[in-house]
Amino acid sequence: MEQTLNEKLAIIQTELKVKKSQYNSFGKYYFRRAEDILEAIKPFLVTYGVSVRLKERLVDTHIIESTAIITDGLMKLKATALVGVEIGQKGMQMPQKFGAASSYGKKYALGNLFLIDDTQDSDATNKHDKSTHTNSNTRPIIVPLTKEKIPLAVDYLKKGNTLEELKKSYSLTNEVEASLLNQIK
Repeated sequence: MEQTLNEKLAIIQTELKVKKSQYNSFGKYYFRRAEDILEAIKPFLVTYGVSVRLKERLVDTHIIESTAIITDGLMKLKATALVGVEIGQKGMQMPQKFGAASSYGKKYALGNLFLIDDTQDSDATNKHDKSTHTNSNTRPIIVPLTKEKIPLAVDYLKKGNTLEELKKSYSLTNEVEASLLNQIK
């Protein structure tokens, strides 16, 4: 029996591992880039007959919406991330500012699509020596868990993942949370 795109994505989400292979010598931490995620996803493309692409659009003069899309040719699923461009940041030309925001947006859109946990990623938590300033615009957008994604969430939880891990990518209403807990018993 042919697997649905939801089933293929659920398998990829549970099997995909993306190491933090990049090192920031200034902040002394490892991180991953969108390119690292894309490289790690390539073996799954042929295996599951899917393709992945990224799309971006300017939402506002200083906000970029990045969208990661997976498709099997019949259906497509997507996840988005909104990232602000820090116009006042010194030491960068305007194209560099937009390029940096674009890179963050792509990384977080891919992370949201493939449920990559970035909570321990110093890139997401490092203050870069700005103890009073954090740029919340570069954090991933947590999207509501839709009815269509509930079967994926149930499968994700049945494989030993926790509700807390799921909540890092999706917001859950009390009703949805209760429904998930009942389905995994």
